[in-house]
Amino acid sequence: MKVQDFDFNLPSELITQFPAEERASSRMLYLEGSSGVLRDAMFADLPRYVRAGDVMVFNDTRVIKARLFGVKGSGGRVEVMVERVLDVQCVRAVIRASHAPKPGSKLFLADAIEVTVLAREQDLYTLRFDHQWTVIELLERYGSLPLPPYIARTVTETDEARYQTVYAKQAGAVAAPTAGLHFDESMLSTLGEMGVVIAHVTLHVGLGTFQPVRVEDIADHKMHREIFHVSQETVESIQRAKASGGRVLAVGTTSLRALEAAAVVGRGELQSGHGDTDIFITPGYRLQVVERLLTNFHLPRSTLLMLVSAFGGAENIRRAYQHAINERYRFFSYGDAMLIERES
Repeated sequence: MKVQDFDFNLPSELITQFPAEERASSRMLYLEGSSGVLRDAMFADLPRYVRAGDVMVFNDTRVIKARLFGVKGSGGRVEVMVERVLDVQCVRAVIRASHAPKPGSKLFLADAIEVTVLAREQDLYTLRFDHQWTVIELLERYGSLPLPPYIARTVTETDEARYQTVYAKQAGAVAAPTAGLHFDESMLSTLGEMGVVIAHVTLHVGLGTFQPVRVEDIADHKMHREIFHVSQETVESIQRAKASGGRVLAVGTTSLRALEAAAVVGRGELQSGHGDTDIFITPGYRLQVVERLLTNFHLPRSTLLMLVSAFGGAENIRRAYQHAINERYRFFSYGDAMLIERES
């Protein structure tokens, strides 16, 4: 398929710049993939679409304060965006500077941190933070939250809370798993009381989630790699649900990618594990684990739009997105939700 098959015209005013007043107050578009039926709803209606014995799988990654500003040893200004934490001292990062720093050179960030440039591979640098504190501790104290590029404003105190899920636990993402931003404690309690099984995976969202597809044929696109972890407890919860007729609902494309990556490792059978994945799900991909997907509305020509097209059917998704535009749904990270039943 060609990248233009996943293009659409989106009015700029539908790109949401601020979160809704309440987490669970967003709208929700329902798509039944097998029939193509669309239904306008509210996210608060979600309990009507699940039943006791279903499993909902959440990505419990936590967004780190990945952006740092400072100067090079030579004096020029520099911006560092951490892409991945490698260990307690080292990270992989994108650097913006008038002249690219060379391996062995020094950076001085936030007037507090000395950093050594260890290596460069294409656009990514390996950096060592020369400090007694861990990288995560330093980012939490001196970094700033990395809002997506389409949110054209500075970070506020509201973002500190709202660009993070209420169940975030494992620090390491540089972008939020945005479908989870709709959930508040009340909704989670309601689902639990109904008998819906709550399970977790971890997939640390990288900067590649915003990377445009620059090739014409999507088969030529090289997917970014992300760290994932699927526990044995989650695997067993899903196996029990499927054995008793329950359905698996992935909360967000990142949860779906983690589960499908674990199934790839298991050669078609879901198994626990930890590792890197560059799984690229496009129309024609045979999905192994998930029957239902809760997600937000995604960017034109993006790998995430390709994923939901694989899940709900490309023609169904094209129609659903046009309906969402016509009905003035809110798009992207702080936007409205979409609940999709798998096409087949």
